[in-house]
Amino acid sequence: MKSQKVSFKNSNGKELTGRIELPLDQSPGHFAVFAHCFTCSKDLKAVRNITLALSQKGFGVLRFDFTGLGESEGEFADTNFTSNVNDIKAAVDYLRENYIEPSLLVGHSLGGTAVLMAGSQLECIKAIATIGAPCEPEHVLHLISSDIEDIKKEGRASVTIAGRSFNIKDQFIKDLENQGMLKMLGSMRHKSLLIMHSPHDDTVSVENARLIYNAAHHPKSFVSLDGADHLLTDKDDSLYAGDMIACWVQRYLPSPQIKEELKTESQVVSRIDEGPFLTEILVDNTHHLIADEPESVGGANLGPTPYGFLTSGLGACTAMTLKMYADRKEWPLQEVKVHLNFDNSYYEDCKNCENEERKIGKFERIIEIKGELDDKQKERMMQIANKCPVHKTLEQGVTIQTRLIEV
Repeated sequence: MKSQKVSFKNSNGKELTGRIELPLDQSPGHFAVFAHCFTCSKDLKAVRNITLALSQKGFGVLRFDFTGLGESEGEFADTNFTSNVNDIKAAVDYLRENYIEPSLLVGHSLGGTAVLMAGSQLECIKAIATIGAPCEPEHVLHLISSDIEDIKKEGRASVTIAGRSFNIKDQFIKDLENQGMLKMLGSMRHKSLLIMHSPHDDTVSVENARLIYNAAHHPKSFVSLDGADHLLTDKDDSLYAGDMIACWVQRYLPSPQIKEELKTESQVVSRIDEGPFLTEILVDNTHHLIADEPESVGGANLGPTPYGFLTSGLGACTAMTLKMYADRKEWPLQEVKVHLNFDNSYYEDCKNCENEERKIGKFERIIEIKGELDDKQKERMMQIANKCPVHKTLEQGVTIQTRLIEV
Protein backbone atom coordinates (compact mmCIF):
# COMPACT_ATOMS: atom_id res chain seq x y z
CA MET A 1 0.00 0.00 0.00
CA LYS A 2 1.08 3.56 -0.66
CA SER A 3 0.61 5.15 2.75
CA GLN A 4 0.55 8.82 3.64
CA LYS A 5 -0.23 10.59 6.89
CA VAL A 6 -3.17 13.02 6.86
CA SER A 7 -5.01 15.18 9.36
CA PHE A 8 -8.42 16.82 9.43
CA LYS A 9 -10.68 18.67 11.87
CA ASN A 10 -13.70 17.13 13.55
CA SER A 11 -16.91 18.99 14.39
CA ASN A 12 -15.34 20.29 17.63
CA GLY A 13 -12.28 21.66 15.90
CA LYS A 14 -9.96 18.91 17.15
CA GLU A 15 -7.35 17.66 14.71
CA LEU A 16 -7.69 13.97 13.94
CA THR A 17 -4.77 12.00 12.53
CA GLY A 18 -5.12 9.24 9.99
CA ARG A 19 -3.40 7.41 7.18
CA ILE A 20 -4.55 7.17 3.58
CA GLU A 21 -3.69 3.85 1.98
CA LEU A 22 -3.71 3.75 -1.82
CA PRO A 23 -3.41 0.70 -4.09
CA LEU A 24 -0.34 0.30 -6.26
CA ASP A 25 -0.53 2.47 -9.40
CA GLN A 26 -4.29 2.91 -9.26
CA SER A 27 -6.64 5.80 -8.89
CA PRO A 28 -9.13 4.19 -6.48
CA GLY A 29 -12.60 3.81 -7.87
CA HIS A 30 -13.86 3.48 -4.29
CA PHE A 31 -12.78 4.66 -0.87
CA ALA A 32 -13.44 3.14 2.54
CA VAL A 33 -13.22 4.54 6.06
CA PHE A 34 -12.06 2.21 8.84
CA ALA A 35 -13.20 2.89 12.42
CA HIS A 36 -11.08 1.10 15.02
CA CYS A 37 -12.23 -0.60 18.22
CA PHE A 38 -12.99 1.11 21.53
CA THR A 39 -9.76 2.51 23.10
CA CYS A 40 -7.61 1.10 20.25
CA SER A 41 -5.93 3.00 17.42
CA LYS A 42 -5.59 3.07 13.65
CA ASP A 43 -2.24 1.27 13.93
CA LEU A 44 -3.59 -1.97 15.40
CA LYS A 45 -2.15 -4.82 13.31
CA ALA A 46 -5.61 -6.17 12.58
CA VAL A 47 -6.61 -2.80 11.11
CA ARG A 48 -3.54 -2.74 8.88
CA ASN A 49 -4.13 -6.29 7.63
CA ILE A 50 -7.75 -5.58 6.74
CA THR A 51 -6.73 -2.34 5.04
CA LEU A 52 -4.14 -4.26 3.02
CA ALA A 53 -6.78 -6.68 1.73
CA LEU A 54 -9.01 -3.79 0.59
CA SER A 55 -6.08 -2.05 -1.07
CA GLN A 56 -5.31 -5.21 -3.04
CA LYS A 57 -8.84 -4.99 -4.47
CA GLY A 58 -8.32 -1.41 -5.62
CA PHE A 59 -9.79 0.46 -2.64
CA GLY A 60 -8.35 3.57 -1.12
CA VAL A 61 -8.71 3.38 2.67
CA LEU A 62 -8.65 6.06 5.36
CA ARG A 63 -7.95 4.71 8.85
CA PHE A 64 -7.83 7.29 11.61
CA ASP A 65 -7.63 7.73 15.37
CA PHE A 66 -10.77 8.84 17.21
CA THR A 67 -10.59 11.95 19.37
CA GLY A 68 -8.22 11.52 22.32
CA LEU A 69 -6.72 8.27 21.02
CA GLY A 70 -3.53 7.49 19.13
CA GLU A 71 -2.15 10.63 17.47
CA SER A 72 -5.41 12.59 17.44
CA GLU A 73 -6.02 15.69 19.54
CA GLY A 74 -8.50 15.98 22.38
CA GLU A 75 -9.24 14.21 25.64
CA PHE A 76 -10.75 10.75 25.60
CA ALA A 77 -12.75 11.69 28.70
CA ASP A 78 -14.60 14.33 26.68
CA THR A 79 -15.73 11.84 24.04
CA ASN A 80 -18.75 9.58 23.73
CA PHE A 81 -20.47 7.39 21.16
CA THR A 82 -22.01 10.39 19.42
CA SER A 83 -18.62 12.08 19.08
CA ASN A 84 -17.23 8.89 17.53
CA VAL A 85 -20.01 8.94 14.95
CA ASN A 86 -19.23 12.59 14.24
CA ASP A 87 -15.52 11.75 13.85
CA ILE A 88 -16.46 9.19 11.17
CA LYS A 89 -18.51 11.84 9.38
CA ALA A 90 -15.50 14.18 9.52
CA ALA A 91 -13.38 11.46 7.90
CA VAL A 92 -16.01 11.05 5.17
CA ASP A 93 -16.00 14.83 4.60
CA TYR A 94 -12.20 14.81 4.31
CA LEU A 95 -12.30 12.16 1.58
CA ARG A 96 -15.12 13.95 -0.22
CA GLU A 97 -13.15 17.20 -0.29
CA ASN A 98 -9.74 15.74 -1.15
CA TYR A 99 -10.41 12.52 -3.08
CA ILE A 100 -13.88 11.10 -3.71
CA GLU A 101 -16.62 10.40 -1.21
CA PRO A 102 -16.36 6.91 0.31
CA SER A 103 -18.86 4.17 -0.42
CA LEU A 104 -17.78 1.65 2.26
CA LEU A 105 -17.49 1.88 6.04
CA VAL A 106 -15.70 -0.79 8.08
CA GLY A 107 -15.84 -0.81 11.87
CA HIS A 108 -14.35 -2.99 14.60
CA SER A 109 -16.06 -3.47 17.99
CA LEU A 110 -17.70 -0.20 19.09
CA GLY A 111 -16.31 1.25 15.88
CA GLY A 112 -18.59 -1.23 14.12
CA THR A 113 -21.61 0.09 15.97
CA ALA A 114 -20.51 3.64 15.15
CA VAL A 115 -20.21 2.94 11.40
CA LEU A 116 -23.74 1.49 11.43
CA MET A 117 -25.06 4.70 12.93
CA ALA A 118 -22.95 6.95 10.69
CA GLY A 119 -23.71 4.91 7.57
CA SER A 120 -27.44 5.18 8.16
CA GLN A 121 -27.08 8.98 8.00
CA LEU A 122 -24.78 9.21 4.95
CA GLU A 123 -26.26 8.81 1.49
CA CYS A 124 -22.88 8.12 -0.14
CA ILE A 125 -22.35 4.95 1.92
CA LYS A 126 -23.54 1.89 0.00
CA ALA A 127 -21.94 -0.89 2.06
CA ILE A 128 -21.09 -1.39 5.76
CA ALA A 129 -19.01 -4.15 7.33
CA THR A 130 -18.80 -4.71 11.09
CA ILE A 131 -16.42 -6.91 13.09
CA GLY A 132 -17.31 -7.95 16.64
CA ALA A 133 -19.76 -5.06 16.99
CA PRO A 134 -22.14 -4.62 19.96
CA CYS A 135 -25.81 -4.45 18.92
CA GLU A 136 -26.23 -1.41 21.18
CA PRO A 137 -23.51 1.04 22.28
CA GLU A 138 -24.78 0.50 25.83
CA HIS A 139 -23.21 -2.96 25.71
CA VAL A 140 -19.86 -1.27 26.38
CA LEU A 141 -21.09 -0.46 29.89
CA HIS A 142 -20.52 -4.04 31.02
CA LEU A 143 -16.78 -3.44 30.53
CA ILE A 144 -16.88 -0.69 33.14
CA SER A 145 -19.81 -1.89 35.25
CA SER A 146 -17.88 -1.80 38.53
CA ASP A 147 -17.11 1.90 38.02
CA ILE A 148 -20.44 3.17 36.70
CA GLU A 149 -21.79 4.22 40.08
CA ASP A 150 -18.55 6.06 40.89
CA ILE A 151 -18.73 7.86 37.55
CA LYS A 152 -22.35 8.89 38.10
CA LYS A 153 -21.62 9.98 41.66
CA GLU A 154 -18.35 11.83 41.10
CA GLY A 155 -18.96 12.96 37.54
CA ARG A 156 -15.88 11.12 36.26
CA ALA A 157 -13.60 8.21 37.14
CA SER A 158 -10.53 6.36 35.93
CA VAL A 159 -11.32 2.93 34.55
CA THR A 160 -9.09 0.18 33.22
CA ILE A 161 -10.01 -1.49 29.94
CA ALA A 162 -7.78 -4.13 28.34
CA GLY A 163 -4.96 -3.16 30.69
CA ARG A 164 -5.11 0.57 29.85
CA SER A 165 -6.40 3.34 32.11
CA PHE A 166 -8.87 5.92 30.81
CA ASN A 167 -10.79 8.81 32.33
CA ILE A 168 -14.52 8.61 31.62
CA LYS A 169 -17.14 11.25 32.45
CA ASP A 170 -20.80 10.91 33.31
CA GLN A 171 -21.82 12.21 29.87
CA PHE A 172 -20.18 9.13 28.30
CA ILE A 173 -22.51 6.84 30.28
CA LYS A 174 -25.61 8.90 29.54
CA ASP A 175 -24.86 9.04 25.82
CA LEU A 176 -24.48 5.25 25.59
CA GLU A 177 -27.74 4.70 27.44
CA ASN A 178 -29.65 6.98 25.04
CA GLN A 179 -28.83 5.27 21.74
CA GLY A 180 -31.42 3.24 19.83
CA MET A 181 -29.37 1.12 17.45
CA LEU A 182 -31.85 -1.69 16.82
CA LYS A 183 -34.61 0.80 16.01
CA MET A 184 -32.25 2.58 13.62
CA LEU A 185 -31.37 -0.70 11.89
CA GLY A 186 -35.06 -1.41 11.37
CA SER A 187 -35.45 1.83 9.44
CA MET A 188 -32.13 1.68 7.50
CA ARG A 189 -32.59 0.57 3.90
CA HIS A 190 -30.56 0.47 0.68
CA LYS A 191 -27.33 -0.33 2.52
CA SER A 192 -25.55 -3.65 2.05
CA LEU A 193 -24.46 -5.07 5.40
CA LEU A 194 -21.80 -7.63 6.33
CA ILE A 195 -21.71 -8.77 9.97
CA MET A 196 -18.60 -10.62 11.12
CA HIS A 197 -18.31 -12.04 14.61
CA SER A 198 -16.51 -14.78 16.47
CA PRO A 199 -18.55 -17.26 18.54
CA HIS A 200 -15.52 -17.31 20.87
CA ASP A 201 -15.54 -13.54 21.47
CA ASP A 202 -15.36 -13.10 25.26
CA THR A 203 -15.67 -9.30 25.09
CA VAL A 204 -18.73 -8.89 22.83
CA SER A 205 -20.79 -12.07 22.64
CA VAL A 206 -21.89 -13.42 19.27
CA GLU A 207 -25.50 -12.89 20.38
CA ASN A 208 -24.95 -9.26 19.36
CA ALA A 209 -24.42 -10.36 15.77
CA ARG A 210 -27.73 -12.22 15.78
CA LEU A 211 -29.59 -9.17 17.06
CA ILE A 212 -28.01 -6.90 14.44
CA TYR A 213 -28.75 -9.39 11.67
CA ASN A 214 -32.39 -9.85 12.69
CA ALA A 215 -32.98 -6.11 12.97
CA ALA A 216 -31.38 -5.21 9.62
CA HIS A 217 -32.99 -5.40 6.19
CA HIS A 218 -31.58 -7.30 3.21
CA PRO A 219 -29.08 -7.37 1.59
CA LYS A 220 -27.27 -8.64 4.69
CA SER A 221 -24.69 -11.36 5.28
CA PHE A 222 -23.09 -13.02 8.29
CA VAL A 223 -19.59 -14.55 8.44
CA SER A 224 -18.39 -16.44 11.49
CA LEU A 225 -14.82 -15.69 12.59
CA ASP A 226 -14.59 -19.05 14.28
CA GLY A 227 -11.76 -19.28 16.80
CA ALA A 228 -10.87 -15.59 16.71
CA ASP A 229 -10.63 -13.38 19.77
CA HIS A 230 -12.20 -9.94 19.98
CA LEU A 231 -9.11 -8.01 18.85
CA LEU A 232 -8.22 -10.48 16.06
CA THR A 233 -4.75 -10.81 17.56
CA ASP A 234 -4.03 -13.87 15.41
CA LYS A 235 -2.73 -12.56 12.09
CA ASP A 236 -4.60 -15.22 10.15
CA ASP A 237 -7.93 -14.06 11.59
CA SER A 238 -7.50 -10.43 10.53
CA LEU A 239 -6.22 -11.45 7.08
CA TYR A 240 -9.25 -13.72 6.66
CA ALA A 241 -11.60 -10.92 7.75
CA GLY A 242 -9.98 -8.52 5.30
CA ASP A 243 -10.19 -10.98 2.41
CA MET A 244 -13.86 -11.68 3.15
CA ILE A 245 -14.76 -7.97 3.24
CA ALA A 246 -12.83 -7.28 0.03
CA CYS A 247 -14.57 -10.14 -1.80
CA TRP A 248 -18.02 -9.45 -0.36
CA VAL A 249 -18.13 -5.76 -1.23
CA GLN A 250 -17.41 -6.42 -4.92
CA ARG A 251 -20.94 -7.79 -5.23
CA TYR A 252 -22.38 -4.41 -4.30
CA LEU A 253 -19.86 -1.98 -5.79
CA PRO A 254 -18.43 -2.09 -9.33
CA SER A 255 -14.81 -3.20 -9.52
CA PRO A 256 -12.40 -0.24 -9.68
CA GLN A 257 -10.61 0.05 -13.00
CA ILE A 258 -7.15 1.47 -13.57
CA LYS A 259 -7.45 4.73 -15.51
CA GLU A 260 -5.74 4.59 -18.87
CA GLU A 261 -3.35 7.42 -18.03
CA LEU A 262 -2.22 5.63 -14.86
CA LYS A 263 -1.39 2.33 -16.50
CA THR A 264 2.29 1.46 -16.51
CA GLU A 265 4.16 0.21 -19.56
CA SER A 266 6.21 -2.10 -17.33
CA GLN A 267 5.18 -5.74 -17.16
CA VAL A 268 5.77 -5.79 -13.42
CA VAL A 269 5.90 -3.02 -10.81
CA SER A 270 6.93 -3.69 -7.21
CA ARG A 271 6.79 -1.26 -4.29
CA ILE A 272 7.90 -1.46 -0.68
CA ASP A 273 6.93 1.15 1.90
CA GLU A 274 5.02 -0.73 4.60
CA GLY A 275 6.62 -2.85 7.29
CA PRO A 276 10.20 -4.07 7.02
CA PHE A 277 9.79 -6.27 3.91
CA LEU A 278 6.15 -6.26 2.74
CA THR A 279 6.23 -5.57 -1.00
CA GLU A 280 3.31 -5.03 -3.37
CA ILE A 281 3.53 -6.34 -6.92
CA LEU A 282 1.39 -5.37 -9.92
CA VAL A 283 1.62 -7.66 -12.95
CA ASP A 284 0.36 -6.57 -16.36
CA ASN A 285 -1.70 -3.75 -14.76
CA THR A 286 -4.09 -6.47 -13.58
CA HIS A 287 -2.82 -8.94 -11.01
CA HIS A 288 -2.02 -7.82 -7.46
CA LEU A 289 0.45 -9.93 -5.48
CA ILE A 290 2.31 -9.56 -2.18
CA ALA A 291 5.86 -10.61 -1.38
CA ASP A 292 7.26 -10.79 2.14
CA GLU A 293 9.84 -12.52 4.29
CA PRO A 294 9.26 -15.13 7.01
CA GLU A 295 8.99 -13.99 10.61
CA SER A 296 12.33 -15.66 11.38
CA VAL A 297 14.14 -12.90 9.48
CA GLY A 298 11.93 -9.99 10.55
CA GLY A 299 9.10 -10.20 8.04
CA ALA A 300 5.40 -10.78 8.64
CA ASN A 301 5.06 -13.80 6.33
CA LEU A 302 2.14 -12.20 4.49
CA GLY A 303 3.26 -13.51 1.11
CA PRO A 304 5.84 -15.65 -0.67
CA THR A 305 9.51 -14.66 -0.60
CA PRO A 306 11.12 -13.39 -3.83
CA TYR A 307 12.66 -16.81 -4.37
CA GLY A 308 9.28 -18.33 -3.65
CA PHE A 309 7.94 -16.39 -6.64
CA LEU A 310 10.93 -17.40 -8.78
CA THR A 311 10.51 -21.07 -7.88
CA SER A 312 6.76 -20.81 -8.49
CA GLY A 313 7.42 -19.39 -11.93
CA LEU A 314 9.53 -22.41 -12.84
CA GLY A 315 6.85 -24.78 -11.51
CA ALA A 316 4.01 -23.05 -13.34
CA CYS A 317 5.93 -22.86 -16.61
CA THR A 318 6.90 -26.53 -16.40
CA ALA A 319 3.30 -27.63 -15.84
CA MET A 320 1.94 -25.39 -18.62
CA THR A 321 4.58 -26.53 -21.10
CA LEU A 322 3.80 -30.20 -20.44
CA LYS A 323 0.06 -29.58 -20.76
CA MET A 324 0.47 -27.72 -24.06
CA TYR A 325 2.67 -30.48 -25.48
CA ALA A 326 0.32 -33.29 -24.40
CA ASP A 327 -2.70 -31.45 -25.84
CA ARG A 328 -0.88 -30.97 -29.16
CA LYS A 329 -0.01 -34.65 -29.28
CA GLU A 330 -3.51 -35.60 -28.08
CA TRP A 331 -2.05 -37.71 -25.28
CA PRO A 332 -4.37 -38.73 -22.40
CA LEU A 333 -2.70 -36.49 -19.80
CA GLN A 334 -4.98 -35.91 -16.80
CA GLU A 335 -2.81 -34.02 -14.35
CA VAL A 336 0.69 -32.69 -13.80
CA LYS A 337 2.17 -31.84 -10.41
CA VAL A 338 5.56 -30.17 -10.17
CA HIS A 339 7.32 -30.32 -6.80
CA LEU A 340 10.17 -27.85 -6.39
CA ASN A 341 12.83 -26.97 -3.83
CA PHE A 342 15.49 -24.30 -4.00
CA ASP A 343 18.52 -24.66 -1.75
CA ASN A 344 20.09 -21.20 -1.95
CA SER A 345 20.14 -19.29 1.37
CA TYR A 346 19.55 -16.04 -0.49
CA TYR A 347 18.79 -14.01 2.65
CA GLU A 348 22.49 -14.14 3.53
CA ASP A 349 23.24 -12.92 0.01
CA CYS A 350 20.81 -10.03 0.47
CA LYS A 351 22.49 -8.97 3.71
CA ASN A 352 25.88 -9.03 1.98
CA CYS A 353 24.75 -7.70 -1.39
CA GLU A 354 28.03 -5.86 -2.06
CA ASN A 355 29.91 -9.15 -2.05
CA GLU A 356 30.43 -10.22 -5.65
CA GLU A 357 30.79 -13.87 -4.66
CA ARG A 358 27.29 -15.26 -4.86
CA LYS A 359 25.94 -18.67 -4.06
CA ILE A 360 25.00 -20.83 -7.04
CA GLY A 361 21.46 -21.97 -6.47
CA LYS A 362 20.11 -25.39 -7.36
CA PHE A 363 16.50 -26.27 -8.10
CA GLU A 364 15.24 -29.75 -7.31
CA ARG A 365 12.26 -30.56 -9.53
CA ILE A 366 10.11 -33.67 -9.16
CA ILE A 367 7.32 -34.19 -11.69
CA GLU A 368 4.17 -36.26 -11.19
CA ILE A 369 2.24 -37.23 -14.30
CA LYS A 370 -1.24 -38.71 -14.10
CA GLY A 371 -2.74 -40.34 -17.17
CA GLU A 372 -2.46 -43.46 -19.30
CA LEU A 373 0.90 -42.64 -20.88
CA ASP A 374 3.41 -45.34 -21.81
CA ASP A 375 7.08 -45.26 -20.79
CA LYS A 376 8.19 -43.69 -24.05
CA GLN A 377 5.65 -40.89 -23.71
CA LYS A 378 6.69 -40.25 -20.12
CA GLU A 379 10.34 -40.10 -21.12
CA ARG A 380 9.46 -37.56 -23.81
CA MET A 381 7.53 -35.49 -21.27
CA MET A 382 10.64 -35.30 -19.07
CA GLN A 383 12.61 -34.03 -22.05
CA ILE A 384 9.95 -31.41 -22.77
CA ALA A 385 10.05 -30.25 -19.12
CA ASN A 386 13.63 -29.12 -19.69
CA LYS A 387 12.49 -27.06 -22.65
CA CYS A 388 10.04 -24.88 -20.73
CA PRO A 389 10.90 -21.18 -21.32
CA VAL A 390 11.57 -20.33 -17.66
CA HIS A 391 13.85 -23.39 -17.31
CA LYS A 392 15.84 -22.33 -20.37
CA THR A 393 16.07 -18.74 -19.17
CA LEU A 394 17.38 -19.80 -15.77
CA GLU A 395 19.96 -22.15 -17.31
CA GLN A 396 21.17 -19.67 -19.91
CA GLY A 397 21.26 -16.70 -17.58
CA VAL A 398 20.00 -13.18 -18.23
CA THR A 399 21.32 -9.63 -18.45
CA ILE A 400 19.77 -7.08 -16.10
CA GLN A 401 19.96 -3.42 -17.07
CA THR A 402 19.17 -0.98 -14.28
CA ARG A 403 18.55 2.77 -14.38
CA LEU A 404 17.32 5.31 -11.86
CA ILE A 405 14.20 7.42 -12.27
CA GLU A 406 14.10 10.72 -10.42
CA VAL A 407 10.78 11.36 -8.61
